Formats: sequence, C-alpha cells, structure tokens
Amino acid sequence: MTGPRRVTIAPQSGQAIRVKRGDMIRIIDPKGQQVADLWAFALDRPKLEWLSTSQTRNATERLFPLVGESFYSMKAEPMLTLIEDASPGPHDMLYPACDQALYDHVGLPNHPNCQDNLITALARENISIDFVPDPVDLFQNSLPQPNGRIDVLPSINPPGAYVRLKAERDILLVITACAVDFHPTNGGRCTEIEVEVVPE
Repeated sequence: MTGPRRVTIAPQSGQAIRVKRGDMIRIIDPKGQQVADLWAFALDRPKLEWLSTSQTRNATERLFPLVGESFYSMKAEPMLTLIEDASPGPHDMLYPACDQALYDHVGLPNHPNCQDNLITALARENISIDFVPDPVDLFQNSLPQPNGRIDVLPSINPPGAYVRLKAERDILLVITACAVDFHPTNGGRCTEIEVEVVPE
C-alpha cells in the first residue's frame, strides 16, 4: 500500500488530483482565511458526471452538508462524504468560480482566476469540458443574510484549519487556491492550500 500524498497548491493556481474510492482527502488552509474551490469529476466519465452543488443541496436539504453527509453528482450519486470539519466555517455552495469576466468588471484584465485554473488543470489530464460547474467553496464566508443578500465577507478560517473528505468512487479532484485579491474574501491576500490524500 502506498503512503499519504501531499500536494501544495500555490496561491492563485489549481491542480488536478486523482483519488480512488475509499481514499481520505484532507484539504488544509495553512495560513488561514484562504478559500479553496473544489470540483470532482467521475474518473470513468469526467465529461458526463461531476459534483453538483444544486443536487447536493437538494439531497441534503442544507446549504452545506453536515459531517457524515455526502456531496452528490448531477446524477444524484454520492461522490464525496464530509468526514471531519475542523474549521469554524462557514463554507459556500452558492457562488460560481471567479472568472475573467469578474476581473474585467473591476478593471483587472488578464488576472488569474479559478475558472481558468480549473480548465488548465483538466487540460493537463487531457480533459475538456463544455461548461464550468459551480464549485464547493471551502472556507468561504458568504452565508445568506436575513434580508436575502449573500455578501462575501472575509473568511474566518484560522491557520491550519481543514476539512476531511472520503472518496465514494474513483474521482478526479480539482482544487484551486482562490485568486480573489481585490476584495477581502481571502483576508486581503492569496495564500497556498495543502491537500493530503491517504489511501484506504
């Protein structure tokens, strides 16, 4: 049996990571307040089945799963289960990934962004997709307010906080260290995300 793998995702970048059913995945925010965008694609059919935030909300009847609950594919099949949440949260499943259109809107052309980082990470795996699914935004502080707004506030995640997930099937994960640096989303600076994969 192989030992744990450790991957460091540099600020404002992303990586694809292959995991097998039963693997345990720990996503760590070493310096604190850094959002990690998470996607998952079925390895046997990555262009046909992926983690769906809307199906997950429908299945769990929550804005974000509790420990012991799963994240579901667009075919309503479990893909990942939340095993441990060692973060004060909150996390987000409402916002899309940041993209170049967002940065163009605020006067930052050619800015790194999570959508392009996803597409680049998939291309390294010889996978192309026709559209970008909404990610799971780990450590993002954007809970709906009583008046219906969903402002993105600075992350409250402390240094070293993490979530632990279990793969429920063979999956290609893509994780990005969120690129937003013009807004306090990431505490005013972009830092790395670490990922540890422990085989079953």
